[in-house]
Amino acid sequence: MKVSFSEHPASVGENYFEHLLKASGFAFSMIGGGLACLVHAFLPFLFTRTGSGVIRSLHDRMVVNRRVKLITRHRQRSVTQRGSRIKAA
Repeated sequence: MKVSFSEHPASVGENYFEHLLKASGFAFSMIGGGLACLVHAFLPFLFTRTGSGVIRSLHDRMVVNRRVKLITRHRQRSVTQRGSRIKAA
């Protein structure tokens, strides 16, 4: 099995260290949200919206922002390619 430290990060538009930082941030958010949910299980009057808020925030950071980032990157490439074709003509 070939292990690549850059293949997956590149597939989401990041280099290894960008991915390391973002994935670590996600991990700590998930741990914090999970602990809040655990406390909420025993003391239901505490952290009534924390778990769902963490999930919503992580979804926005992971899915929504990635789409925007990939669309922006695609548009930049299209403009660059069009510029190259105009210069070549």
